[in-house]
Order: sequence, then C-alpha cells, then structure tokens
Amino acid sequence: MKKITYYFFRIMILLNKIFPFWLLYKISNLFYLLFFYVFKYRRKTVMKNLKNSFPEKSDKEIWEISKKFYRNFADIILESTKGFSMNIDKLVKRYRIINPEILDQYYKKGKSVIFVASHFSNWEWGVLCTGWQINHYAIGLYKPLSNKYMDKYMKFSRAAWGMNLESIYETTKTFDNNVNKPAGFIMLADQCPINYSKAIWMTFLNQETACLHGPEKHATRLDLPVIFCDIQRVNRGKYTVEFSLLEEHPARTSKGEITKKYMQRLEKSIIQKPENWLWTHRRWKRRKDGTRL
Repeated sequence: MKKITYYFFRIMILLNKIFPFWLLYKISNLFYLLFFYVFKYRRKTVMKNLKNSFPEKSDKEIWEISKKFYRNFADIILESTKGFSMNIDKLVKRYRIINPEILDQYYKKGKSVIFVASHFSNWEWGVLCTGWQINHYAIGLYKPLSNKYMDKYMKFSRAAWGMNLESIYETTKTFDNNVNKPAGFIMLADQCPINYSKAIWMTFLNQETACLHGPEKHATRLDLPVIFCDIQRVNRGKYTVEFSLLEEHPARTSKGEITKKYMQRLEKSIIQKPENWLWTHRRWKRRKDGTRL
C-alpha cells in the first residue's frame, strides 16, 4: 500500500509538471469545494480553533475566514506537488527571500543561526528553495514520514536544491554535528508538543497554549541568533519571505523569553491574515493541568 501511495504521489508530480498554473488553480478551486462542502475535511476542528482564537468575531466572520482558509489549503496542496517539478530559478521568482543580507554578518563570522518558521502561507516551498537563497548550510528539522519511499524521495529532492532534512528525533546530534559549518537550522515551531512535561506555556490566540521548547533550548545552549521567517502571499502562487532578528544573544535570556517572542510575532501575522495559518491541526489538546480538551 505504501508503494502504491508513493507511485500515486509521483504521478501527481508528473501531472503538475504538465499543468500550467492557471489550470492548477482551476483544479484547486474544485479541491476547495470538495474539502469544504463535500468531505468537510476536519471542518469541526477548524471552526472550533477559529472560534476559540477569535471570540470577538461573529459566526459570519468565522465562516468567511474558514472558507478563505480552505482555499489557501487547496492551493498549498497543489503548489507543493508542483514545486517538485519546477525549475529552481522559476520557483525562486515565485518564492523570494527579500532580505537575505541580514544573515551576512553571521555567515562571515562562521556563526550558525536558527530560523523559526510556521505553517503559515506556503511553508512547503520554503523547504524546497530556502537553501538556494542563503549562504548558510541549510538544515530542515522534520518528522520522518511513515512511508519510507516517500520519505526517501522527499530527502533526495530537497537535498538537490540545498535543503538537508534531518529527523527531529536526532535534533541535538544534528545541531552538534553541524553548528560549525556554519548552518542555518530551520524549525517549524508552531506544532503541538509531543512531550508536555517539557513544554513552555503561555497565552496564544486567547488560549492557554503548550509551546515547543526545542528552538529555545538549542538557541540558548549554543548561543545561536534566532531569526523569524515571515512568509506572506503577494498573490496566488507568489510569496515573499522576510527575515527579522528575534534574539541575537539567546544565552543571556531567561527561560521562556525566546519562545514568547516567537509566539507573539507569529500571533501578529495570524491576526492580520488568519486564513493563512494551518487551522486543521489540533493545536490545543490539553490544559496546563493535564486535562484533555
């Protein structure tokens, strides 16, 4: 079954290579209708997340945001597979880092950095082409896929474009082995933590939220500058990424300080364009006292 899934995925990539973008978005419009109205894919989770995050908004406003989200979600699915078959130069024109020079001072000093990103706008293209636009040795920390065929293909294809994927289960080893390259460690830090005992808790989008401790842990341990990646859609199929410094000297910070800065910066982006965040994810599963939601 896993092999069949892999071959289907490769066929999708081949078809997307043939399809021009205008046709791709026609298909995306259909996917949106299927996800939202027919299959109602995780719609209860999406609506619950939105209502809890924006209690001041009316039911009509929540409904409109959810529809925009599913349009964005459909676009990302098809853009992601399209990206595997695109020429890197064409992809970079559609997904451009507007201020890579912010990293120059660290690269010249041989200093590694940590990028904190999120599931906002099109994060998948970022994994594909960030390594092509920065001088640092790009390393993406990711959760390996259960399908070994697809996992192998993902790692191979992204390494060809300068992004080296490493398992989140070997994060400390990855940092220690590559910190002197210098490297740019990319971490998607807006997921629900697996280990709640190590989570950093704070209020995020009006809710008590458990936050991943990993980025802060390794930033303070190795004193690596932390860079926030702000991904914005310019229009359909075109994005910009802007880097901003969250913390230059993590070793001097107090516990939770870096995580709080990251979550506050992410919250600002979500409030401005809520439809662009991944609302299908069950971000809030437990309270701080351990009770399930």
